[in-house]
Order: sequence, then structure tokens, then C-alpha cells
Amino acid sequence: MNHNLFALFQTRFPRDPDWRFLETPEGRTLSYRGLEYQSACLQRVLKEQSVAPGDRVVVQIGKSPLALTLYLACLRCGAVYVPLNTAYTPREVAYFLADAAPRVLVARPEVVDVLTSAAAEAGVAQILTLDARDEGSLAALADAGSPDHSVAVRDQHDLAAILYTSGTTGRSKGAMLTHDNLASNALALHRAWGFVPEDVFIHALPIFHVHGLFVATHCVLLNGSGMFFLPNFDADTIIDLLPRATVLMGVPTFYTRLLEHPNLTAARCAHMRLFIAGSAPLLPDTFKAFEQRTGHRILERYGMTEAGMITSNPLHGERIPGTVGFPLPGVEVRVCDRDGRQVTDAVGILEVRGPNLFKGYWRMPDKTATELRPDGFFMTGDLATTDTHGRVAMIGRVKDLIISGGYNVYPKEVENAIDEIAGVTESAVIGLQHADLGEAVVAVVTLQPGANLDAAGLIGRLEGKLARFKQPKKVIFVDALPRNAMGKVQKNELRTLLSGKTFIFIA
Repeated sequence: MNHNLFALFQTRFPRDPDWRFLETPEGRTLSYRGLEYQSACLQRVLKEQSVAPGDRVVVQIGKSPLALTLYLACLRCGAVYVPLNTAYTPREVAYFLADAAPRVLVARPEVVDVLTSAAAEAGVAQILTLDARDEGSLAALADAGSPDHSVAVRDQHDLAAILYTSGTTGRSKGAMLTHDNLASNALALHRAWGFVPEDVFIHALPIFHVHGLFVATHCVLLNGSGMFFLPNFDADTIIDLLPRATVLMGVPTFYTRLLEHPNLTAARCAHMRLFIAGSAPLLPDTFKAFEQRTGHRILERYGMTEAGMITSNPLHGERIPGTVGFPLPGVEVRVCDRDGRQVTDAVGILEVRGPNLFKGYWRMPDKTATELRPDGFFMTGDLATTDTHGRVAMIGRVKDLIISGGYNVYPKEVENAIDEIAGVTESAVIGLQHADLGEAVVAVVTLQPGANLDAAGLIGRLEGKLARFKQPKKVIFVDALPRNAMGKVQKNELRTLLSGKTFIFIA
């Protein structure tokens, strides 16, 4: 049996190969026939560049239909796809090249020259561009020859992709994902979220990340249906597309921006079946406001690079704001203390085991060993609780835990209390060095336009809601919180920005 993920997708392609796979805002379309043909042509080019099964192909390119077919070409020839964030600098890309040691690098034309020496040092055989306008690009080479419709035979444990983590606490780690990791997770999500042949997906996510590349795209391919393929999030475009679509998947920022749009109404969303949120916590206020405006309750889920999707709120059943639902079928989760002892009715480290769990960190066997329990559970580094029904609520990252005066303070609990205060848009709570307490609780807060709220007023509103040791010793108001491409607040940036400053803390 061939466990190649592309072979699985082929079994789900629609009977009519001319069925639309994607449509861009400019009206360009790509059918399943075209998808099959383009990926076959690109596969031939990769083989001409001596790319063999198991070889890494590093890509740092913009989002486009051709970029998506390049991913599928890598799958079908058995190569290991390594996507990089388009925001990475040439210096950062040089690290990934040295670590991944790819056969081929596919880059944007404007950075090819500055990456040449780094690619040579890493032993990269070839640097290519993608766009057809560039002589010798992948697109031009693909057009110059015939397609190779073969699909490499892959074992379920063979690598399909390596995705690098952000590396905020050290050098970036490459999570090794197998064909079975990706296939099992895609099949579980396709079932859990009730995809039907009539579904039409709005894809406005980047495709260098688990969310946009795997979760969104794989569900569409398994469904053999179509999607609107947008270069990025644009509220006007999405509002216009809602009457023609059924599913939107996005980060919480998508939903806050849609709520700011005057044309977001229940009537506009009447054709929609499902709104899904992930990659960052969804504020309960956003959940409630979206339901009031549209009649739809957003389905929040939880996942990570090393395991794809882990939990999801139910398609049919209660979706509770502030929680991420239940483990997906076949996935096990537990909450443990630092010594691996399972805890109940308490905050602990979420651990996960299942067919979706990665093979380990590329060229980091010691790091892999320290983060996997002997029984196969992976320590996610996320703090969570579970209720008696098994529903999971995320509390924050272990690294974000604040120990103030010997007491544990979970930032998420403080953030939830602050975010409920009238006039507050959002908050991020971090710990900063304090001479007496070790760490002081510091709240970085954004306010709604026209809000009349100062630090003393905010802290006063927390009386009776939080114990004194949990209340902020300093409140800093900012216009916006720093975020990464997936909408996650970058607390490490806040810590770096504020750690060198001198503050007068509240006693």
C-alpha cells in the first residue's frame, strides 16, 4: 500500500476533473485536472534537479496557486517539504539551509543573490525561483516539458514535511511530520467538522504554517471541493464572498476585523455553515459579539506544529468560549505536573499522544528525548485544565508562568479578568524582574476608542475578582500588541522591550 499523502488526496478528487479547486480574487481558476497536471509537471522538474525521495526542498515564497501545487509536487515525488515564513531575513534563512541541508531552495527573485553564499555553504545544489516571468524559474521549466504523473511509494513513517518552530527560547527546531501524521489528522478533521461535497472554503491564511498549509488545504483536498484562495486577509473581500461560501477558517484577528465591518450581518452569513478559529486564543467577548451579529457560534480548536490539531469544540453540541473542546478521535490528552503525574481539577502541562504526533526534531535527538515521555506522550509546554467531561481549557505557556512572591500566577487568568473590564480591547500579562517578589505581574493593555480608563481605575476593577498577588503591579497602555503572522501575541517581544526599563511598581 502506498501511504503517500498525495495518493490519498487522489482518491478524494471529484469524478469530474474539471471541477474547480480554487479561484483567486482576480477570477483566475484552477481545476482538479489543472492541479494534477501542474503538480505532475513540477514533479518532473524536481526530479530533473536530482530531487529524490527523502531529499529536503526548502521554500520561501509568496502565497499563490503555483506555490500550493509545488507543495503537492514535493509530496508526489517523495521529497520533504520545508516551508519558511516569508518574513524571515536572509540571515535567518541561512540557518535553516545549514540545518535542513536541502537539495533545492525555492526563493523569491529578490533574495536569490544574497542567499547564494549561504546556499553554497549548506551544499544546496540549486536555487530556483517560482514565477513564470523569471527565466529558468520552476514555472518556466515546468511549461517546457511533459508531466510526470507518477506518485512515489512512501511508507507511513516516511517524512512528508519539516516545519520549524519559532525558536523564541533558543535555536529553531524542525518538527518532522510523516505522511501518516498529516493523513490521520486531515481525516480526523474532515470527519469532525462535517465537510460535505457542497462546501466552499474561504482560504485567507498563509501557507507556510500548519493552519493554512495543512489544516485548511488538506480538508479541501480530502473533500474534493473548491475554495476561494486569497493572498491574505481582506475584510471587504471576505464580506463579499460570504454569500458564496460555507466555511471560513482563521485566526482570532480575522473575526475582530470582521466585527468592525458594517456589512457583517446575519443575512450576509446565511449561506455559511461553519466559522473556525485557532492559532491564538479567541477572546470570549469576540465569541459573543460574533454570535450576536451573525447568529453563528465560532468553533475554536487547539493545535501545534508538532501534532497538527489536537482538540476541537464539537460541530454539534455546546461550544464554550474560552475552551478548545475535546481531543480529536484517536488522540489522547492528559494534564500532568512537571514530574509527569496526572492531575485533576488543577492547572498542569498538557501532554498528547496519537497518530498525529510528530516523529521528533530534525537532527535533535536529545531535544526529542527530553520532550517525549517514555510512554509516548509529548509535553506540549502549554498549561491547561480539563473538566469532568474531558473538555480542555488553555491557560497559557509554561514559559509564561509568573512566580511572584512564591505564588504561581497564570497570565491567562489575569488577562481574562482584565478583558472583561469595560473599555478594554485586549491585554497581555507578563512577568518582569522585581527586587522583592522575584517577578512582578505587568499588564500591557489596549483600550477601545474613547475609553476613559487609567491604571488605578483598571486595577480597582479587579478587586474582588483576583487575589492581590495576581493583580498587576504595573499597567502599561499601548496602541497595539505585537503579533506574529498567525495572530499570536508575541510576549517575548514585550518582555524584551520592557525588561531593560525601570518601573515604579505598585506596592
